[in-house]
Amino acid sequence: MKEYIMDKLKLTESGATGVIQSTVSFVFYYLSFLFPMMVLMLFANGVLEGTIKKPSLFTIVLFLILIIMYFIINKNYQVTYNETYKESANLRIEIANFLRKMPLSYFSKHDLSDLAQTIMQDVAQVEHALAHAIGNYIGFVLYFALMSVMMLSGNWKMGLSIIGPVLLAVGVIFATKKMQISFRTKHFEALRKISEDFQTTIEMNQEIKSYGLKDSTRKEIQKSLIESEKLQWKSELIQVIPLSLAQYIGILPIGFCIFVGVNLLLTNEISMLYFLGYLIAAAKISGGVLGLASYLGEIFYLDVRIKRIGEIKEHSIQEGKEIPLTNFDIELSNVSFGYDEDQTVINGLSFTVNQGEVTALIGPSGCGKTTILRLISRLYDYDTGSISIGDHDIKNIDTEHLFKYISIVFQDVILFNTSVMENIRIGNVKATNDEVKKAAKEAGCEDFIQNLPDGYDTFIGENGSKLSGGERQRLSIARAILKDTPIIILDEIAASLDVENELNIQGSLNKLIKDKTVIVISHRLKSIENVDKIVVLDQGRVNAVGKHEDLLKKSELYRTMIEKSLITEGHRY
Repeated sequence: MKEYIMDKLKLTESGATGVIQSTVSFVFYYLSFLFPMMVLMLFANGVLEGTIKKPSLFTIVLFLILIIMYFIINKNYQVTYNETYKESANLRIEIANFLRKMPLSYFSKHDLSDLAQTIMQDVAQVEHALAHAIGNYIGFVLYFALMSVMMLSGNWKMGLSIIGPVLLAVGVIFATKKMQISFRTKHFEALRKISEDFQTTIEMNQEIKSYGLKDSTRKEIQKSLIESEKLQWKSELIQVIPLSLAQYIGILPIGFCIFVGVNLLLTNEISMLYFLGYLIAAAKISGGVLGLASYLGEIFYLDVRIKRIGEIKEHSIQEGKEIPLTNFDIELSNVSFGYDEDQTVINGLSFTVNQGEVTALIGPSGCGKTTILRLISRLYDYDTGSISIGDHDIKNIDTEHLFKYISIVFQDVILFNTSVMENIRIGNVKATNDEVKKAAKEAGCEDFIQNLPDGYDTFIGENGSKLSGGERQRLSIARAILKDTPIIILDEIAASLDVENELNIQGSLNKLIKDKTVIVISHRLKSIENVDKIVVLDQGRVNAVGKHEDLLKKSELYRTMIEKSLITEGHRY
């Protein structure tokens, strides 16, 4: 049962346990309201027949029942709401853990605003449904099944007069289930698209203004909002009509019970006690049906959100073991990879990167240089072939364990809206303030940090928006220096640096890469002429491998790139 609930609702194990507990508590909750009615019914029958000797006994029994009801209702509240709030936290943590283990390729194919809303908004909707609908719905179904058996056993005619309309009401709801879910899904997708449009507009605000796209962008968003509003009206109507109809039908058990009951009383087939009992049951079940319709409506509304959570939890993740590494030679053997199935970026590529050497990857734009770095660091998993570090295939190594051996400085720097100190400390969260400052000094950061309002304690804005491109790049280099790992990956780190800043960090970089396994990408070919090995790439394949002098002789592509580089350096505006 627990596994079924986990699969259907995409909950954690503790969440599924909470649903079971909530369901059981709701069964007792519904049954508890029958007890005082039954006592009052017996009391009324005794008064009518003159058989009651001690009315005080009924008062005591009723009082005890009310006490029991209090504990049942209190327990129901605690189980339902407390477990719900716990599950909302547990589910978000579980989703975050799944995302943490996914390759970078997953995020490149999914909109980040959609993922953020899945974690926050979709889980919030699940939380609300757990608190108000799911346990209540299942509990009422079990309660109704139990009551149906009892009512049919007592008098099948009276039982059917109550059960029939309830089943008809539920049938109306489920008959339109697919249509309700379909329209809710369309509206859901429209809302997600609008959210994506808003995020894109905010992120691209500078470009929108500078290219005079404000009016057209506003019109597109307004159009999307209008279409979304129309979809919402349609989805609300598609849902409210069957639910309202079901609720009207849900009132019929009382009328049918009175009609059938009066006829049976006139023919002496049932006693007044039975009639009152069935009438109380009809009233209670009718009230439950009114709630049942809204519970089902919310559960149908939840369908697309549960599927979205399921897509994350069921997606393949990167797995591996914590394998200690002592040798840091990197070997790529016949590696192939494509971001999409129909587009291969790396095709049968093989070369080695030796420990204690600097290996440079060069080639025309789009040849796969940055992709190779992503594959080696296992941000993406290659499709075929193998990549090994110290004779261990990286697909067998746990990603978090692998990252302990690798420092990466990419061209696109990502910073957090926190202090300079904490942004650098990401390289080594256990580093002291003095160690952070030392790394910053070696990376050439100290001069601009001292000019910030609060120095190392200055908050630098979303993705370092308060810093220049060169300053952001130097903070990224400081992280790598602080991490001090045996494998160093440098991707166009000088792209955002001016000549002076590049000179400032060259000495620190030479110290950082000493005796390490180093892979570097640079469009400034002059800077990599003296490296130990140059790998020339062309269209995802190895064109040539060797030192600068050797490549000038045997690689036409390399010679062409050198010539173009010299022409570029000699250009004057």
